[in-house]
Amino acid sequence: MYSKLTRFFVANISVCFLLLHSGNEVMAQADFGNATKLNKDWQFKLSDQSDAATAEKLDRSWRGVQLPHDWSVRQPLSPSLASATGYLPGGIGWYRKQVFVDADKQGQQLYIYFEGVYNRSEVFVNGHSLGKRPNGYVSFMYDLTPHLKYGAENTIAVRVDHTQDADSRWYTGSGIYRDVWLVQANKVHLEPWGLYVYPEVTKNKGTLKIETPVQNHSDQAVNLQVMHTLVDGAGKTVIKKTTKLNVPKNGKQTINNALEVRDPELWSLDNPTLYTLQTTVTQDGKVVDQSSVRTGFRTYTFDSNKGFALNGTWMKVKGVCLHHDAGVLGAAVYPEVWRRRLLQLKSMGVNAIRTSHNPQASSLYALCDELGMLVMNEAFDEWEFPKRKWLSGWNVGTPGFQGAFDYFKEWGDRDLADMVRRDRNHLSIFAWSIGNEVDYPNDPYSHPVLDGGQGGGFTQPIFGGYRKDAPDAMRLGGIAERLAAVVREHDKSRPVTAGLAGVAMSNETAYPSALDIAGYNYTESRYQEDHTKYPERVIYGSENRHDFGAWKAVRDQEHIFGQFLWTGIDYLGESGRWPSRGFYSGLLDFAGSMKPRGYFRASLWSDKPMAYLGTYPVQGGGAATDTWSQLEAEQGQKQDQAPSMDAWPVWNYSEGQQIRVVSYSNAAIVYLTLNGRKVGEEKAADDRHGIVYWDIPYAAGTLTVIGLDESGREIAKYDLKTSKRSYALKVVEGANQAVNADGGLAQISLQIVDQDGVVVPTADDEITCQIVGSGTLLGMEAGNNSDMSDYTDNQQRAFKGKMMVYVRADGKPSEEIRVRLTAPWLQAAEVKIPLK
Repeated sequence: MYSKLTRFFVANISVCFLLLHSGNEVMAQADFGNATKLNKDWQFKLSDQSDAATAEKLDRSWRGVQLPHDWSVRQPLSPSLASATGYLPGGIGWYRKQVFVDADKQGQQLYIYFEGVYNRSEVFVNGHSLGKRPNGYVSFMYDLTPHLKYGAENTIAVRVDHTQDADSRWYTGSGIYRDVWLVQANKVHLEPWGLYVYPEVTKNKGTLKIETPVQNHSDQAVNLQVMHTLVDGAGKTVIKKTTKLNVPKNGKQTINNALEVRDPELWSLDNPTLYTLQTTVTQDGKVVDQSSVRTGFRTYTFDSNKGFALNGTWMKVKGVCLHHDAGVLGAAVYPEVWRRRLLQLKSMGVNAIRTSHNPQASSLYALCDELGMLVMNEAFDEWEFPKRKWLSGWNVGTPGFQGAFDYFKEWGDRDLADMVRRDRNHLSIFAWSIGNEVDYPNDPYSHPVLDGGQGGGFTQPIFGGYRKDAPDAMRLGGIAERLAAVVREHDKSRPVTAGLAGVAMSNETAYPSALDIAGYNYTESRYQEDHTKYPERVIYGSENRHDFGAWKAVRDQEHIFGQFLWTGIDYLGESGRWPSRGFYSGLLDFAGSMKPRGYFRASLWSDKPMAYLGTYPVQGGGAATDTWSQLEAEQGQKQDQAPSMDAWPVWNYSEGQQIRVVSYSNAAIVYLTLNGRKVGEEKAADDRHGIVYWDIPYAAGTLTVIGLDESGREIAKYDLKTSKRSYALKVVEGANQAVNADGGLAQISLQIVDQDGVVVPTADDEITCQIVGSGTLLGMEAGNNSDMSDYTDNQQRAFKGKMMVYVRADGKPSEEIRVRLTAPWLQAAEVKIPLK
């Protein structure tokens, strides 16, 4: 236990894939043994079958699939289904795969490792049930060894029960949606998720502390040597140390070591320096196990008055909340997609993500380690009781009450421990969140303070005041203390946090005091009040709207260390009334392309000079509406009349029509030109809305905003051009970029342009995709929230003149995939994708 002012010194490991015999064999996230991906050639059936685990032959209802696989996103959307999960179905699905195990593997340990199966899964080998895991977000592993047939085929079968398809407030996906691994190990091997590394940093020295547990599954005690070698980014050995270890038969032993490094390079957001820690276990001079992971040195400081510091430098956390889906790809995880998304977010000044509201794929954390992005890792959205799940629209209609609550008592502590053990060695993670909005007033907990009404400090609906028959909010403190203890058992180096929704209610309980840092969801109004009342409390915005005022509450108050916007990327589910695929307040759309509000955020958060122009008619509107404001308007709530942060870059109107031109820029002064002539007056940066604007009559041509610094020097420029009729499809990203032949993903970004190459921002032409070669079309994502058609076939309408096409490689190195994209009356585009 430690105080709220504690300085946290942490070094963590991200996964470094250790190449073994071939490009397909790598070190899985369990960090032991030799791991081989089992993603290919599964059979799948979307229905229940009583003998699916034991049947010798499969009937024609089974079809071949490759992992990762999300069956829900490939089903028809229907208004009869739950809006909470994006009008897509769940159901029961079975997966089967044959795995041949060589006779010479007898005497070794073989495990199967699942990164994520949604949800309520049961795994079988040769008809034997290995176990069940209800949580669809945690990774888990089973020992296959006792049930294998050697020198023969073995049947792996997985039953997935997502019949509770409205069990979440957002889209979850269904099936084996992350990678699966076969892990081969000797009888003596490193403990899965056991290796734990963290540094202590002083002015001139970094000390890498290492816990190394080794398991012995043999009937004899063993004498071992464990060697730790630290390697820098250039491949140079920095330090190594060897320790002797005796492990009893059928037992475990842990050694604790420390590696001291003089003047280590620190991991930071701008320079995410990583080292590699190689761990080798030998017996009688022979290697019995090894692991290679990424690590580094950095310090975190949390202070109730000054906020947050990384490596001693005080800073604001500029974060976004992220769900785990990727539009048309659903929950299926492809690291290439998330690399592109994270780079887009980082380019606009985002420096942190919150995994809302569950653990995500290990590859996401590894990318954040590599790219320099802080991560708040979150475990749960509900605890012992369910929340409302909306069935016909967002916060309207009669809710449902399916959820994860029914297995929380049995599995909650273990799920949380497994999240921490799996992820604690990622350098990017700077806090553990044990829950999100579990204290939402009357959903489900209640407290007498709720009778105080909105004047009591609530910014969320309180659903009618105190309810004596509801669960008592005083229960929150005890659960939070138990969960926080689970986290600290496995990692004492980072703070425990949670996203509080009913802060005024939770303040009456022991919940906030169980946390090291307290997240406030949409409660900027209490930042100063609670700082005065609870001076030792470290406060930040764990979930916030995009409005300028919410950011100023962070910017202008030193003790508030940051905020996390809801949300960084549009996501499926939590939809409004049909037609609505999801929640669309993101800085990026479903395809990962930057939206106008992404440019607005860059004007507030980016250190690089930038300027942007968007437009909409003065009369009759026309700007895309902030999703929050639109949904609140449907419920009769007041909208803010600020200039829109959702103004699209369009310059096609009727001659003389009065148009509002808005600029998002971090320049001190901006001015506007139309066809080279200055229009309107120069505008200084606006500190009321963060947006400057001009109302001018439309004239065709080129509209330009120019940004100046305080001395009058031009530092940024942005053009809008009147577009002509759609003329051609243009590939702007993804052409001729080699992808991994074995399951790599090509991301082909398209634009519709006129004959001068100007993007036509209003174009919605239907595009057809044809593939020649060993590639599979996974989907075409236009980013249109109200288009409820099939996104997984080979025809899709563009949106705002754009489209993203995802093609998976299923071939061999040196081959290529040819992709032809056509639309009626437009010049076609062709892409050649080389395979490596």
